Amino acid sequence: MSRTRQPPLVTGISPNEGIPWTKVTIRGENLGTGPADLIGLTICGHNCLLTAEWMSASKIVCRVGQAKNDKGDIIVTTKSGGKGTSTVSFKLLRPEKIGILDQSAVWVDEMNYYDMRTDRNKGIPPLSLRPANPLGIEIEKGKFPQKDLEMLFPGMSADFTSENFSAAWYLIENHSNTSFEQLKMAVTHLKRQANKKSEGSLACVKGGLSTFFEAQDALSAIHQKLEADGTEKVEGSMTQKLENVLNRASNTADTLFQEVLGRKDKADSTRNALNVLQRFKFLFNLPLSIERNIQKGDYDVVINDYEKAKSLFGKTEVQVFKKYYAEVETRIEALRELLLDKLLETPSTLHDQKRYIRYLSDLHAPGDPAWQCIGAQHRWILQLMHSCQEGCVRDLKGPPGLHSATLDLDGDVRASVPGHLGQTASLKRGSNFQPGRDDAWRYQTPHRVAFVEKLTKLVLSQLPNFWKLWISYVNGSLFSETAEKSGHIERSKNVRQRQNDFKKMIQEVMHCLVKLLRGALLPLSVTEGGGRQCRGWEVKAELSGQGLAHAIQTLRLTYESLTALEIPNDLLQTIQDLVLDLRVRCVVVTLQHTAEEVKRLAEKEDWVVDSEGLTSLPCHFERCVVHSLQSLREVLECKPGEASVFQQPKTQEEVCQLSINIMQVFICCLEQLSTKPDADVDTAHLSVDVSSPDLFGSIHEDFSLTSEQRLLIVLSNCCYLERHTFRNIAEHFEKHNFQGIEKITQVSMASLKELDQRLFENYIELKADPIVGSLEPGIYAGYFDWKDCLPPTEIIDCE
Repeated sequence: MSRTRQPPLVTGISPNEGIPWTKVTIRGENLGTGPADLIGLTICGHNCLLTAEWMSASKIVCRVGQAKNDKGDIIVTTKSGGKGTSTVSFKLLRPEKIGILDQSAVWVDEMNYYDMRTDRNKGIPPLSLRPANPLGIEIEKGKFPQKDLEMLFPGMSADFTSENFSAAWYLIENHSNTSFEQLKMAVTHLKRQANKKSEGSLACVKGGLSTFFEAQDALSAIHQKLEADGTEKVEGSMTQKLENVLNRASNTADTLFQEVLGRKDKADSTRNALNVLQRFKFLFNLPLSIERNIQKGDYDVVINDYEKAKSLFGKTEVQVFKKYYAEVETRIEALRELLLDKLLETPSTLHDQKRYIRYLSDLHAPGDPAWQCIGAQHRWILQLMHSCQEGCVRDLKGPPGLHSATLDLDGDVRASVPGHLGQTASLKRGSNFQPGRDDAWRYQTPHRVAFVEKLTKLVLSQLPNFWKLWISYVNGSLFSETAEKSGHIERSKNVRQRQNDFKKMIQEVMHCLVKLLRGALLPLSVTEGGGRQCRGWEVKAELSGQGLAHAIQTLRLTYESLTALEIPNDLLQTIQDLVLDLRVRCVVVTLQHTAEEVKRLAEKEDWVVDSEGLTSLPCHFERCVVHSLQSLREVLECKPGEASVFQQPKTQEEVCQLSINIMQVFICCLEQLSTKPDADVDTAHLSVDVSSPDLFGSIHEDFSLTSEQRLLIVLSNCCYLERHTFRNIAEHFEKHNFQGIEKITQVSMASLKELDQRLFENYIELKADPIVGSLEPGIYAGYFDWKDCLPPTEIIDCE
């Protein structure tokens, strides 16, 4: 047998207790697809299939038979689902026999006994539940033990109404001493009863035809005597006597049965009232039940009860039912308001939001609660973002030291110098140099950088649930199956109308995020209308390149997380624009800071000369520039969807000019060192280089540098810069995709050559001054003046 449906499940029976042959209504799920699909029904172990009437897949009506068990389950078996289960039980009552004048709280109604074997209705006495002696002969109970009979006939029964009726068991139990002749009479009686059933009412008339004739004759005789006596009421007449007799008979009957009939009427009215209360106690108890379940939070139970009451009493005309149903509607309206308040409460989880929306959808709440929830979440996110900014501004204006968390930017923002650079001769010479800003790689988090992390973390914690709520609203998963089917068309229209509104919400959140970040990181780029976003960030010092690089990395991670939610790229374009502006600003600030560091390199010149006549200053300069460029590697790298930092001509020109400025600052540094007075030169740390005794022999004697020596050292450094350092730096510029490298190189080389020429002329002048000083007196000794000489007039050939 193939099963295509779930097994039957009985969830209710009404009434849940009663005497045998009580009519019950069974409710549940998967109770069959039709009458033919229902193949089994047992109550308390008794088969009730023959009395079952299949109404629907959730309702069956039948009568309870004579069961052995006083209490048991209701088991339904179908072809499509197999044998089912039950969550309720039925209690079978054992009634006592009630006499005609005995008092009873229950009136036994007249009913038709249903013969399950013959499938026919038979009229039976009102106070009898079944025929006591079907064979029509005297019953003689045997003395056979019941247990022995059960063992002798396993699975059978002596009850002739049972499906497993055993005739042998019945005869042994009731007619063990009956003679064979009496049994023959019993067979004749059974045949006669069967014939009567087959002949029907016509046979009954034929059997009592003489009685009908006698009654007809009696009525005719009474009619003739009444006509002979006259129709007027004369004292002593037959009519008057008959009337008196009938009145006395009526009064006597009333006297005998008035108390019994009165008790019957009272019992009927009481029973009817109890039946109404029992039958409709669900509605009468529903208002109180709703309040209790609301207090416990069992909203599913409240909704199920409300749907049941609405289907039963929603259109009733009975005033009592109307009154109680109005009470139910009042409490349901209060529940709608409660659920809506809980739905719009913030903060709340996505699970709770979906749950409350489904409840309101099942309760047919007016309006669009799901959209109201989306609007409330949108306002809540904006409020959180502004509160985050205001809180950070308050902390900034508060006592110092509130933010002491440190960031290690060595690995994230600035990478170490590549190993191949250390192999160059220039970097080998400067291996003992430690930049003064190395200690700044670990620094206290700037307040504005901490604000960026806090704000982006807040957005990433709220926006995914907000986006998922919208997706659930679009695909209808927020609503139950019933609400989805009933409101699908209307909701589809709402989604189309709300789509642009939600897009504006996302744009507003993104614009608010970007404006708040711009106000903290790039206050000068905020328009006049965005004054609120940069309020409180009026700080004198601008963020360093490290801080901007860390903010860029945070924003990139935020963009990746939002992209993973499948938010359209056009809604996230403002974040990309902010990242591009921050990258440009980071490059500019880093180059400006590099120029300042290069300017301070003059203070670090130790005048220690190696075998090639060079100091460590060119190496320091190259390492400083390379270190700065290396710190911009992540910033200059283009992530998916990002544009190049150098896409704008204005940016190219500005970066090119800053790069040239770095070169020229170092050239000015060299010129400053070459013209430094002797008294300003610190020679206490100078070391003797024995590899060049002739060139700097004077240093060996008194460890002091003359102007000529400084000029020669600077000229040597300039020559090295021209041949190696500037070329290496140009290669690093090209490696990092800088634009205008040729211009940078040309301008830098021209400035360097110009300095070299000036220094060389100064050196020649210093060396020529003693010679000129010794020759000049001799030249003017005879006061010879060329002006006094006559100009030549001709050339004489001596040959």
